[in-house]
Amino acid sequence: MTALTLSTSSAATVRADAVVVGAAKGAKGVVVAPGAEAVDKAFGGKLAAVLETLGASGAEGEVTKLPSADGIKAPVVLAVGLGDAPAKGDAYDNEALRRGAGTAARALTGSKKAAFALPLEDAEAAAAVSEGALLGAYTFTAFRSNGNGKNAKKNGAGSAPLGEAAILGAKPRDKEHKAAAERAQTLASEINRARDLINTPSNALDPKSFAAEAQAAAKEFGLKVEVLDEKALAKGGYGGLLGVGQGSEAPPRLVRIAHTHPKAAKTLALVGKGITYDSGGISLKPAGHNETMKCDMSGAAAVFAAVVAAARLGLEVNVTGWLALAENMPSGAATRPGDVLTMYSGKTVEVLNTDAEGRLVLADALTRASEESPDAIVDVATLTGAMVLALGHRHFGIMANDDAFRASVHEIAEEVGEESWPMPMPSHLRKGMDSPVADIANMGERMGGGLVAGLFLKEFVGEDIPWAHLDIAGPAFHEGTPWGYTPKGGTGSAVRTLVRLAERTAAGDLG
Repeated sequence: MTALTLSTSSAATVRADAVVVGAAKGAKGVVVAPGAEAVDKAFGGKLAAVLETLGASGAEGEVTKLPSADGIKAPVVLAVGLGDAPAKGDAYDNEALRRGAGTAARALTGSKKAAFALPLEDAEAAAAVSEGALLGAYTFTAFRSNGNGKNAKKNGAGSAPLGEAAILGAKPRDKEHKAAAERAQTLASEINRARDLINTPSNALDPKSFAAEAQAAAKEFGLKVEVLDEKALAKGGYGGLLGVGQGSEAPPRLVRIAHTHPKAAKTLALVGKGITYDSGGISLKPAGHNETMKCDMSGAAAVFAAVVAAARLGLEVNVTGWLALAENMPSGAATRPGDVLTMYSGKTVEVLNTDAEGRLVLADALTRASEESPDAIVDVATLTGAMVLALGHRHFGIMANDDAFRASVHEIAEEVGEESWPMPMPSHLRKGMDSPVADIANMGERMGGGLVAGLFLKEFVGEDIPWAHLDIAGPAFHEGTPWGYTPKGGTGSAVRTLVRLAERTAAGDLG
């Protein structure tokens, strides 16, 4: 991962391949953001005018490169748009800084070092710039050639990520700044772990190898891990996981990975949907919907990364992750529409659509997690296309059995820069899942399908346990052009929300 350093050097005298400054949209045109004073001085106080001459407006995501002026050691100045300038006396929004730093880091792919001279009002702003730079610099090259031979350029070899991000104005000896930088490094490292898993093709990541990744991380970071294989799942009666996975040659797994702290007063359970490939099963997905289905384990990747982050940060809270891992394939052994599964809870489910498989594996994991009586449960899943239709590709939906807990999770998500929206759980939609042959069907009314899925999951959560469901189907995998610190492919959606929730829980503010 890109190295991160804090520096009190001047933006004019720091040695780097480029110095990054902020440009914003002011009432009368482009304004240069705080942090770039030394650079502006080298341009005779006319940097804003030069940027406007080059066509810059200060709009979010805009990048303008220009040769340095005399007195600046870095050969290139990169101005990144931060959007609307804040009102006089107000600070720049941390998410704007995070996105700006990410945009700049992407634009500087291949550079050895960049100095970020962006507005730093406090340690939180330093953390935002650090996170943005580290996340924006992410690349996934595990399956590219090693760069030798005539295909090196064609295969993208040599496009190394930014080597070092120096955050100017952040004090390396200041306790708060140092802690903010260390947290940013840990958080970015774990988000990038989730991204790597999501981007890994399904022929290289099945339930067994995903479980092995969890076991390796547990050994490295002192976590407790337990893996239930297909024999243990059958013995335990995990009908949801077995039913979804029985059509594949790669059998399912349920992984329990836990961070425990001797001073912890609370326990948080995280449950992740881990469908390492989703063909839809017998209810096969239509053409054009299969190519990205390696990402259907994004929820489990987020949970896994969040638990490891909690351990690395030494949070005084117990965080238990449940990874419900299976591959959903059609075969002569696959579950058929109309089959009835007996779940781990003992409830029976009529499977009307085998492509509504995520809720089946989550149901088993939610029941198992509830048995340990945690103080709260949060599940994360790329669960429904209906949620994408409702909220688009950048927001995830939040449902819960407790309004206060839902509000708290939403507040946390917004605080850390993850766009989300609280969704209702209309009780009248439950009737649509009534089955003539089983306790419940895995499908209900077509309209409001994302809400129906949440109501299904609620059936498997223990009584009196606050629970929230994050449907990350929209933001988990980005197929368009990279923007801000969001890359093409796996994004690591929900990791930041889960980690901040764990931090709040450790502080006694569960909500």
